[in-house]
This record gives sequence, structure tokens and C-alpha cells, in this order.
Amino acid sequence: MRKGGHEPCWERRLRRGDLAAVAETRAGLRRFLEHWGAPGRAETAELLTSELVTNALLHTDGGAVVSAVLTGGPAALAKGLLRVEVRDLFSRRPVPRAFPAVPDPRKPGDGSADAAGTATSGRGLLLVDSLADCWGVRAHGVGKAVWFELDAEDR
Repeated sequence: MRKGGHEPCWERRLRRGDLAAVAETRAGLRRFLEHWGAPGRAETAELLTSELVTNALLHTDGGAVVSAVLTGGPAALAKGLLRVEVRDLFSRRPVPRAFPAVPDPRKPGDGSADAAGTATSGRGLLLVDSLADCWGVRAHGVGKAVWFELDAEDR
């Protein structure tokens, strides 16, 4: 937590390719959010954070920094707005993949794993898009920051 009356925050630096850091990041965030939010909100934050961290570690050339900040004054630790940001050194913006809900057997190629919806990767940003209250990407130095926000209460 920051000193001097600033908003509560948590941060972790990640090394490129260190996928063990995903579980460690989730555990650190879990401790930070121990008394925050309605039931299930901290777990949603953990899931979305792990998706962004995994993307940064798999799809960029360097490490990443993940940070979480609770805003909302004195009640921030219990009721504040959570903003999680994952910064990396890769400037290309991520794009959510679109998968058809039901494959069309009349179209060639719709029997593939991706078209059938059975791929084991590629849905991270779709999860972020559907579960976060808001999210986005912004330029950050030579790279970018992918962020999401969650209110303590489920909307």
C-alpha cells in the first residue's frame, strides 16, 4: 500500500516467459483484495488479471508490470473501484478473437478446433470484455498498458 494518504495499490514485476508468475500474481492479488468487494468480485479480478498477465508473458518480447489500485477514498479497501493494469514493452495492440458460437457444417473449415469453439487459448480478451465493467489499451512509453476496471459491487 502507498503511504501518505494515496489510494491502496499493489504491484508486481514479471520476467518474460515466467509463466509460474501467473499463479504468484493471482495469489498476491488475492491477498491485496482479501476484504474487497461483493462475493465473487475478487475472483473475477483474479481471472481477468491472469488472462492479461498470461497474454503479456506469452505474446511480448520482454517482461511486464502488473498493478492494481483501489480508488474510492477511505472505504476503498472494501467498496472501492479496482483498476488493474498490465504494462509491457510491445506496442502492438491486442485484438479479441471472434469465435462462432455454433460451427456451420455447410462451410468448409468449420470443423476446425477454433471454429468449433474447442480451442484452448485465444479467449482471454473476450473474458475481459464480457466480465469487466470497462477495459481498454493505452500507449505507455515504448509499449502499452492493457487495463480493466471492476466496481466492488456486481452491476
